[in-house]
Amino acid sequence: MKMRMRKCKICDIYTMKDKCPNCNGDLNVVYPPKYSIEDKYGKYRRKLKEEVNI
Repeated sequence: MKMRMRKCKICDIYTMKDKCPNCNGDLNVVYPPKYSIEDKYGKYRRKLKEEVNI
């Protein structure tokens, strides 16, 4: 059995259960984003990081 982190669609909490413990709503399996050499949004992330650190 694989353990997978899940996130509630409604209340945005993370759990490993089949239903949300707060609202009994549906959950989505959380996957990391795919890595791509051609990062479309990298320029914007770096710009935001500079602005936050300044």
